[in-house]
Amino acid sequence: MALEGPFLAAVIARLADPKFNLAAHGVAFAFAILIEAPVIMLMSAATALVEDSTSYRKLRNFANALNLGTTLALLVLLLPPVYGFVALGALGLPQPVAELGYQALWFYLPWPAAIGIRRFLQGVLIRSGRTRLVAIGTVIRLSTMAGAAALLAVGTDLAGASVGAAALSTGVVVEALVARWMARRDIRALLATPRPPRGERSLSYRDIAGFYLPLALTSLIGLAVQPMLTFFMGRAPAPVESLAVFPVVNALGFLFRSLGLAWQDAAIALLGRDREHLPALGRFTAGLGLAATAALAAIVFTPLATVWFETISGLTPDLAAFAYTPARLAVPVVALSVVMSFERSILIKGRRTRPITVATAIEVVVIAAAFVAGAWGLGWVGVTAAFAAFVAGRFASTGYLLLPVRRSLRGAASGSAGP
Repeated sequence: MALEGPFLAAVIARLADPKFNLAAHGVAFAFAILIEAPVIMLMSAATALVEDSTSYRKLRNFANALNLGTTLALLVLLLPPVYGFVALGALGLPQPVAELGYQALWFYLPWPAAIGIRRFLQGVLIRSGRTRLVAIGTVIRLSTMAGAAALLAVGTDLAGASVGAAALSTGVVVEALVARWMARRDIRALLATPRPPRGERSLSYRDIAGFYLPLALTSLIGLAVQPMLTFFMGRAPAPVESLAVFPVVNALGFLFRSLGLAWQDAAIALLGRDREHLPALGRFTAGLGLAATAALAAIVFTPLATVWFETISGLTPDLAAFAYTPARLAVPVVALSVVMSFERSILIKGRRTRPITVATAIEVVVIAAAFVAGAWGLGWVGVTAAFAAFVAGRFASTGYLLLPVRRSLRGAASGSAGP
């Protein structure tokens, strides 16, 4: 999935008006992922909560309500007065960027519901141990997205930002359909399990809401970072260059951060009912974080950086010059993301989700404060200040979660030691 960003950035950079279209697609994508925030954690919820026909049906109904709500939210944003107020008034975007972003945002209309459907179904697959099917679905999504991008770029006169949005939406819709087909056997098995296992009481909608709402708030707060940074970069030195380069650098970083993103749900499934596999998973977390961080460093601290940003991503040398420093600043975030995902998996497994929300709020506050200090206080280029702030925020949130994780593990140990 992380390959989508670099691929689309390379496509858009080779179409007309690359600077404005890269910036506009970054803005439209920021809106799209902010609106999809309430459905992001459905994969974790399905992995942790779905055990029988009752829990499956209730979480599915809950997911469908979220999917409908996020789609309606995007429609509200697309109302011209609303979009104009947000993009031109609140964010202060340059007029060409705002107009191209509005066109692109229409192509994201199927995006929130498709994301919600496929993440719920992929959670069902993960809890069944069929993670290879999740990977296959992602390959199908990537192939569909790439094919759609190529066809639209060559066969239409759509602006680059709209090409990127349409290609991404096509990919996720196809992936959602494929996930439903892949999960059909697991769904039948769940529907054939009428009662909760081990004599436990049935999952209620109140249980789901209490478990999920902190996770949804976590996603909403966390995904607000990119729109917030868009707002800040628009008012910092080199605004258009920063808005154009930010999605390219962020896509490269996400290529390696995605390993941590995937690790969260895998760790939830593998920890064991009494967290008996914690030591082995801890060792794997350390190895994964070091390997992913070293891989990103090997690109951004060597001549491969020029190859990546100019040859592969298609940035002009002038734009690429804005990318090198923020890309290097982003290196520590990879290891921190792996550690944070492992921390979250322990808390989610223990159904203690509120500390995750608090940690995310701390991260956003630190990011905002650090950006203001760097860009507006020290005069740093917007995109450089953004990634420096991102590092500071991730350090803060990861450090905060250490204590709740220790408490969760102590609670689990004392519970398992009982009669």
